[in-house]
Amino acid sequence: MRVAYITDEIYLKHNPGAAHPESSARLIAIDKALEGIKGRLIEVEPPSASEKIIALVHTPKLIEEVKEASANESAIDADTVCSKDSFEAVKKAVGAGIAAVDGVKAGAFGRAFCAVRPPGHHATATNAMGFCLFNNIAITVRYAQSVGYKKVMIIDFDVHHGNGTQDTFWEDDTVFYFSSHQSFAYPGTGAESHIGEEKGKGYTANFLMMPESGDEELLDIYRNDLPPFAAKFKPDLILVSAGYDLHESDPLASLNITTEGIRKMVRTILSLSDVPYIFFLEGGYHLDALGKNVRVTIEEMLR
Repeated sequence: MRVAYITDEIYLKHNPGAAHPESSARLIAIDKALEGIKGRLIEVEPPSASEKIIALVHTPKLIEEVKEASANESAIDADTVCSKDSFEAVKKAVGAGIAAVDGVKAGAFGRAFCAVRPPGHHATATNAMGFCLFNNIAITVRYAQSVGYKKVMIIDFDVHHGNGTQDTFWEDDTVFYFSSHQSFAYPGTGAESHIGEEKGKGYTANFLMMPESGDEELLDIYRNDLPPFAAKFKPDLILVSAGYDLHESDPLASLNITTEGIRKMVRTILSLSDVPYIFFLEGGYHLDALGKNVRVTIEEMLR
């Protein structure tokens, strides 16, 4: 399998503060962990997304807010902080998805892993929040649909619910949003009763895991609950919000998922369909574990 690895040094310059868990050290740890297999990957430099592309999901007001926060090196909220290079970094985080879609559409590769910062799945149309400035994966969906992909499935295994992604497609029957996440965790959304509304009713599926849940509970969701949704929806593109804070060592969550459990989960996700897959880095804050978990993900993508 031809797999693209899409990243950029500008991501290292997004600096939300010395004590912030979403640091540039995350990408450095991933880069180190991928030594030995990078030669098997197609390395791609992302473009800088235009504001027109970002506006496929976000309001002009939010785009200006992020631009100004970056210029002023200021905080949007207590968790979401910009430095002078943050706006350029997030434009290229969005650009990674554009490059990935263009690459799979052209047949240059069948799968892509976007190692981006800042992450995106908490950002709504109108608000940056939860470390996220723009919703990288949601914008990628809208871009993919603009170039011919009709039905897109999003799978989100970050320990925190992707409220921004869910909100974006809440009334949309062309996008299926599937999330597993820890109960009682930030941002407090993603109840199992939340399945979408209007045309989108039945196109959102949330699965909660209690604190201290382990591999058995996770794999039950991905082996038994996920496949029927994918089989019925029949997507022509699958995007994955890959948040590795579900791992047992992560300081911001309380699940007991092992690296081997993550490998098996990713293998199950990749077995759903022979359509292209694009993974986006979301959370994951224990550096050693993050590197190992991204590596096993990419090893499975290469199979």
